Amino acid sequence: QVPLVESGGGLVQPGGSLRLSCTTSGLALDKYGVAWFRQVAGKREGVICISRTDDSTYYIDPVKGRFTISRDNAKNTVYLQMNSLKPEDTATYFCAADYFGCRPEAYKDYNNFRYWGQGTRVTVSS
Repeated sequence: QVPLVESGGGLVQPGGSLRLSCTTSGLALDKYGVAWFRQVAGKREGVICISRTDDSTYYIDPVKGRFTISRDNAKNTVYLQMNSLKPEDTATYFCAADYFGCRPEAYKDYNNFRYWGQGTRVTVSS
């Protein structure tokens, strides 16, 4: 398995912003769909993903208008920009990549992604 590497987590106040990064030396991420998952109390859910074909993005309703996913292919990196953060966004965030995983509804299921990072902790608290 090729590990992905996340960074950018930390403690932020409600209403604040963070940008998470996901990179790897073992995959060309522009050839894969890449998703961000978050895990709370053992439950891991897909939050947002960017497809490999046309960079279509899919996201869950609670992050609509607040989270954005993007690629920097020159840096082989995928970003998760998180704005207007809420305490309920507190979680460990994982990036994941798969050739086929980023499709409507399918991106929410961690079983559809082959490559994973170790996670980065995001805490939203005053």
